[in-house]
Amino acid sequence: MNRLSTAERSAVVAALVEGSSINSTVRMTGVSKPTILKLLADLGRACQEFHDARVTGLRVTRIQCDEIWAFCYAKAKNVPESKLGTFGVGDVWTWTALCPDTKLMAHWAVGMRDTDWSHRFMRGLAPRLSGRIQITTDGHHSYPSAIRNVLNARVETDYAKCVKKYGDVRGEGKYSPCECTGVDVKVMWGKPDRDHISTSLVERANLTMRMGMRRYTRLTNGFSKKVENHAHMTAIFFTYYNFCRVHQSIKTTPAVAAGIVDQRWEIADLIRLLD
Repeated sequence: MNRLSTAERSAVVAALVEGSSINSTVRMTGVSKPTILKLLADLGRACQEFHDARVTGLRVTRIQCDEIWAFCYAKAKNVPESKLGTFGVGDVWTWTALCPDTKLMAHWAVGMRDTDWSHRFMRGLAPRLSGRIQITTDGHHSYPSAIRNVLNARVETDYAKCVKKYGDVRGEGKYSPCECTGVDVKVMWGKPDRDHISTSLVERANLTMRMGMRRYTRLTNGFSKKVENHAHMTAIFFTYYNFCRVHQSIKTTPAVAAGIVDQRWEIADLIRLLD
C-alpha cells in the first residue's frame, strides 16, 4: 500500500463509498485486491479512531436510533455447523444514531441485535452527546433499559418510541415494499416534543447505507466475508458521509453543520488520517 499515491488511494476509496465491490474496484482502478483490502483495514481503523476522538460532546438536541440487518460469511440458514454461534458468521446488525437536524451520523456499532449490544451501543453514544437530548427509537425491546441504565448516566433524556405498522406484502414477492398502515407513538419518559417523535430520517439513512456500501446491498454476492472488513468499511463510509459528502437537504456536510469542522473535506483529507 505504501507504493500507492494519495490520488490512487483516493480513487480506491471513492469507488468503495459509491457502492462498488472490491472486485469492481480492482477492475476500475487497477489496484490489486490485497492492496485494496489492506487499505480498507488501515483506513477503517484510522477513521474509527478519528471519529472516537473528534466526535464528542455534540451540541445536538435530537437523536434517532435504528438497526440495519446484513450478513457476513453466509446467510444464517447456510452457516456450517462448525461455525454456529460464532460472531460475524451469519446475521450481523449495524446500530446507528443520527442527528436529524445536522444529518450527522453521531455513532454506529456493528454487532448483534440483542440486549448486550444495545448497552454497548449506548455506551458508545453517550460521550458523543452533551446537554438534554430527545431520543426516538423503534420498538426494539432492549432500548429502554439501555437508555435508562447507560445513556441517562451521562446525559438527561426525553425518550419516545415510534413503532410503524405495516400491512401485507404487496407486489410480486417478499422484497416488494409493504404499506405503512399506522404509527404508534409512546412517550417513555421526559417531555419529548411530539412533533419530532420520528425515526423516518434514520430509516432513510438505511437506504443511503445500502446504496453506498456494496456489503449492505441485498441479493448480491458482494456481502462481507469477514466481519472485521464489514466494520472497517462501515467506519470509512460514515466518516466520508459526515465529513466529505454534501447532504442535499442542508447543502453542506453533516460535520460542518454540527460545527465539528469549518469546511468540507475532500477524500484526500480522509486519506491523510492514515498519517
